[in-house]
Amino acid sequence: MPDYGHDLRFGTFITPQNRDPETPVALARLSEQAGLDLVTFQDHPYQPAFLDTWTLLSWVAARTERIHLAANVHSLPMRPPAVLARSAASLDLLSGGRYDMALGAGGFWDAIAAMGGVRRSPGAAVQAVSEAVDIMRAIWDPDERGGVRVDGEQYQVVGAKRGPAPAHDIPIWIGALKPRMLRLIGEKADGWLPSLFYLQDGDLERGQRVIDEAAVAAGRDPREIRRLLNISGAFSSQGQGFLQGPAEQWAQELLPLVVESGVSTFILASDDPRDIQTYAEEVAPRLRELVEASRLAAGTVGVAGTAGTAGIARIAGIADGEVVRSPKALRLRRSGIAYDAVPVSLRRSAVEPGDKEYERVRSTYVRSGSPGLVLRPESAQGVADALGFAREQEVPLAIRSGGHSMAGASTNDGGVVVSLARLKRVEVVDAAAGLVRVEAGARWSQVAEVLRPHGLAISSGDYGGVGVGGLATAGGIGFLGREHGLTIDHVVAVEMVLADGTMVRADAGRHPELFWAVRGAGAALGVVTAFEFAARPVEDVVFGRFIYDGADLPGVLERWGEVVEGAPRALTSFLYAGGGGAGGGQVQVQVMAVFDGADDAEAIATLTPLLDVGPVLGQSAQRVPYAAIVHADDAPYQGGSVRGPLLSNGFAEHLTPALTREVAGALRGGVTQWLSIRAVGGAVNDVAASATAFPHRHQNFSVADIGRREPEYLAYWDRMRRFTDGLYVNFETDTRPERLVDAFPGEALGRLRRVKAEYDPEDVFDQAIALGPLGGVGAEGSGAEVR
Repeated sequence: MPDYGHDLRFGTFITPQNRDPETPVALARLSEQAGLDLVTFQDHPYQPAFLDTWTLLSWVAARTERIHLAANVHSLPMRPPAVLARSAASLDLLSGGRYDMALGAGGFWDAIAAMGGVRRSPGAAVQAVSEAVDIMRAIWDPDERGGVRVDGEQYQVVGAKRGPAPAHDIPIWIGALKPRMLRLIGEKADGWLPSLFYLQDGDLERGQRVIDEAAVAAGRDPREIRRLLNISGAFSSQGQGFLQGPAEQWAQELLPLVVESGVSTFILASDDPRDIQTYAEEVAPRLRELVEASRLAAGTVGVAGTAGTAGIARIAGIADGEVVRSPKALRLRRSGIAYDAVPVSLRRSAVEPGDKEYERVRSTYVRSGSPGLVLRPESAQGVADALGFAREQEVPLAIRSGGHSMAGASTNDGGVVVSLARLKRVEVVDAAAGLVRVEAGARWSQVAEVLRPHGLAISSGDYGGVGVGGLATAGGIGFLGREHGLTIDHVVAVEMVLADGTMVRADAGRHPELFWAVRGAGAALGVVTAFEFAARPVEDVVFGRFIYDGADLPGVLERWGEVVEGAPRALTSFLYAGGGGAGGGQVQVQVMAVFDGADDAEAIATLTPLLDVGPVLGQSAQRVPYAAIVHADDAPYQGGSVRGPLLSNGFAEHLTPALTREVAGALRGGVTQWLSIRAVGGAVNDVAASATAFPHRHQNFSVADIGRREPEYLAYWDRMRRFTDGLYVNFETDTRPERLVDAFPGEALGRLRRVKAEYDPEDVFDQAIALGPLGGVGAEGSGAEVR
């Protein structure tokens, strides 16, 4: 059987026992903390020893932040599909796109009948699942006209209202073993979820074959169907049988199930916390390494989820490059875009309004966008093709790496978005030298995971969902900054596509002025498709979290600033504050602190002064991998407002009483709604101000916040400029010309404009950083803006 190329995922299968109801919840939270992707629970509503699975899923969703949740599997005879669909969409919305649907036809018919459920024959049970899938998909598609109508043998839905649409495209997995159900999976489902402990020799391979043949017969690509597997075993120091031994043995024994049998999601059935941690921390990363090596050797092409239109087109015999659009999609096409002229290399992955994937790609972290076309190149040449096409259109252009732009610059309304999401390879070129090549569409959580086994890290912001390209071209103020500098300080070379489609490599010896400019203002000069970084040796770090009562917010800020400035470079700390407002609500302050050092005694001595910053409401500290503090989920961004938030920021040498009173007053008075202060200094300031286009190399803090009403907020920041010095382009939405000089003071702006005139004379890249007149040096009258 083939390796379908899906990304690997790992989860747990937890017993929903109600003897100690907090235990399954704690195991679910442990699954998330350990870095797993999915937590599942049995669904047997007739079992009095179990918690109700739907209630438990809802509770766990509220107690977790990242991990996906599913039943294993829902007992369909006990849960009407139309109601289950609405419940699923609601939980998906409430959890930020973290619910996945798994269905079972039922099997314990006496118990089901005793609870008032319908007893079904095997054939009727299969038909019920088939009709349920149709009903659920229709409920989740509110854009279709008319009500939901399914006149089935088992279910009749007559004009039910559609909606709500879930937060993400909820997959439907089916647990089954028999041929009729397997054929149904091939025809309609998104995944097969059997249990290894119920499979006989050859059942897995036979099941895959039946599913694949049914998929092809239905005009589907078999790669559209994820293959999941419940597994069980025991960890021990010595091997005693299949999945009975050390973690390395587990990884080696699971490898053939991926590369030979096509399984891509492994769900561990265990209620033992030690097993869950070993599985997450040792088996999962090791298996990922083995699979990556096997795929590289075999030339297997990964497909992160589904094959989509490309696979369907191949099976259906559609001409190369041709994509069939629905009438709905054709109706929603925007003016100013020549859709039929999209390059052949990009057609199959392009997303238009009305396409199934549109909701996943239209918006960013903070901005609700409605682009007319999203292009998703898979290579540097594809980026060049996308840029060439976009330049010929009469609409705005946006470039997106991870979509986390706080200024909302990585989407637009009615324009073209070039998404680098499919350029996400991370390669350790030379572990001894720390040389790493990272494509711009990767996310920092992915980078951290790849570097972790090598004892390496790159300082990279405070959230792993941020795209590499957006951070590594602007600055990169991260949790390791005082010890290792900014993200841009790790960059040793870039590969980029210029406005005219030329592909260049820039480093200290080739295109040195472009290389200088890319590190701080890269978004204004071209599209970086890959970076070479010099990663630094970083073992496990100590991660501390402190929560304070913010009643005396100025005092908390000042004392925290004094602690940070007096601490060794091994400590980097960020502070966040929220609350207050016109209603006089409580202000709460949260401090994150990362100590990069192996000496626990030194870590304790360095972190202890943080306990005196203010009244402590909660505190914790633990030694964890750096990758654990920059983790991220894969839920699609849903945006916020159409415009995005109001942001402004400035650097400061010290957190003076005047500065802290101003920011505290703005938060308490409702001018702002959220405040962040990030420590810089240390290694950041070891770099000369002229070495990169990020010239802010003498300050110790970056102060940023989010405003509520523009006039009031801008007036507040006009006062704040007396206490700050410079600004960071990634945290700014003020479009007034003087902000450009704040971002690039002294000789920096003139030098940038000269580089801009050489490499982008037509100002194609004006979305994130608009540098103003290419021949000018000052900002007055330029109309320049930083977005």
